[in-house]
Amino acid sequence: MGIFDFIKKDKKEAELTPFLPKDIYEAAKLDFADIIAPSALKITPREMNLGDKLARTFYVISYPRFLSDSWFSPIINLDKVFDVAIYVHPIDTASVLRKFQKKVAEIQSQVISREEKGLVRDPVLDTAYRDIEDLRDKLQQAQERVFDVGLYITIYGDNSDELDKAEAEIRSILDAKLVYVKPALFQQEQGYKSVIPTGKDLLGVHSKLNSSPLSSLFPFLSFDLTSDRGILYGINRHNASLILFDRFSLENYNSVTFAKSGSGKSYATKLEILRSLMFDVEVLVIDPESEYEYLANAVGGRFFNISLSSEHHINPFDLPTPREDESPQDILRSNIVTLVGLFRIMLGGLTPEEDAIIDRAITETYALKDISGEADFSNMEPPLLSDFELVLAGMEGSESLVQRLSKYTKGTWAGFINRPTNVDINKKFVAFSVRDMEDDLKPVAMYIITHYIWNAVRKNLRKRLLVIDEAWWMMRSEDTASFIFSMAKRGRKYFLGLATVTQDVQDFLNSPYGLPLITNSSIQLLLKQSPTSIDAVQKTFNLTEEEKFLLLESDLGEGIFFAGLKHVAIKVISSYTENQIITSDPSQILAIKKERAEQGAE
Repeated sequence: MGIFDFIKKDKKEAELTPFLPKDIYEAAKLDFADIIAPSALKITPREMNLGDKLARTFYVISYPRFLSDSWFSPIINLDKVFDVAIYVHPIDTASVLRKFQKKVAEIQSQVISREEKGLVRDPVLDTAYRDIEDLRDKLQQAQERVFDVGLYITIYGDNSDELDKAEAEIRSILDAKLVYVKPALFQQEQGYKSVIPTGKDLLGVHSKLNSSPLSSLFPFLSFDLTSDRGILYGINRHNASLILFDRFSLENYNSVTFAKSGSGKSYATKLEILRSLMFDVEVLVIDPESEYEYLANAVGGRFFNISLSSEHHINPFDLPTPREDESPQDILRSNIVTLVGLFRIMLGGLTPEEDAIIDRAITETYALKDISGEADFSNMEPPLLSDFELVLAGMEGSESLVQRLSKYTKGTWAGFINRPTNVDINKKFVAFSVRDMEDDLKPVAMYIITHYIWNAVRKNLRKRLLVIDEAWWMMRSEDTASFIFSMAKRGRKYFLGLATVTQDVQDFLNSPYGLPLITNSSIQLLLKQSPTSIDAVQKTFNLTEEEKFLLLESDLGEGIFFAGLKHVAIKVISSYTENQIITSDPSQILAIKKERAEQGAE
């Protein structure tokens, strides 16, 4: 019969068949398997090609005599794409006991046979006998059960080389623990079907384990930082658990945040601030870019703009009121040392002779206002920079110092620090902005603000957090870096946590106080890093190659969160309301302003 006859036959049969819409619907219907199935499938002895991905399945064939707790956690925490299936088939205890009885008889027979032949005792047989007898006792007392356990792992990659590399890494980890695996040769289809979440054990490669070693295989062993108190820093990218932590529960309350520009470091910091305020924590911020102004207004805080033309001033000669456990003499001496460091920054460095002159001039300036270590200076008016200049001008060998200082009292920068203090930080949230300050003066301004905050912190014992954004500005000068490090070491005594945030990792680490500041910080947050700084970050934080590439490939708000001895991959998340308050994205800010303007017009 020709093709035309075949078509005529089909046409005639079609005319005789009644039209059924249900049949047409059934023929076009897709089930779930059709939707999730890859576009093409190829099965080879060692792997499967699932569309654009390759998959390889292997199984565990042997375990050591003892399995330690959490031995499987290095596999669970690998930064790779893979699936794990664990099949646990209970075995009837009575049948196991009968088999054990036969096995004990066999071992005893071998031991007696060796003794009759005069052979040396075999420790392997003795150990096996003790293990079986011990397990028999526990089975009879219902303290243990025996199971057939199948452990299968499927790894994925773009090519065979990637699969080989992943398999070699997993093998090396397991081999070190005397756990041995084999690929499912010529059974890749059954292996893959056994690993996907259908609950069908088609491989059937089992090892007998009793309850104790089986419990060590518990898969949910990935690192987490979830505690019963604290704030939400983000979610664990590995297992989606919440990262809840309280910085004030650690040995010190300090933190460092490293990230390239635009990676979300300020966003993460503002999110921590917003959530910390709900736990009665007072927050103070040194803000180089005025990023915290809207946050300050939203939470009812205060925002001070420190610049040459600003109406806000801080007098560096201010003295804190001595606490009950402090003497006025120690307070005065400490403030003099701090002021010498300030003048070293302001005047571009000091020779040893100039350092001594400055020290003596500061002491005499305070004495001019009747302030000494023996006097109660709590209600005395402190001197100003112009008073110091007057005293300095009358000292021998101070001509160069007076000339360099004049620009702060009479020159272009005269309106900066030669005024009485008129800022009040008696609020839950206070931010100091130095955005409008000239770049040459930013380290000076940040030093003065930090010193003013430190005096306020020492005055009243409260739970506080001091955030220094773009801390690399202060790390460029040894005096400012030294002062920050001193605060980091002494802050715990005054219930103060110091949070340093920076994008210029190299400037931070080049300071002699950079690495000590990191080691004195119990919390470290590393977000996306630039290729130029990643090697320095890897060396400083002892990162693995996987963690290094994780930081290079992270998206906005993603990175690694260190707290004490633990660290996890983190993704910073916020609610819609929090995002509206803390966002630094210019496009979002413009959209928010436009939305508010439209609401105001209505």
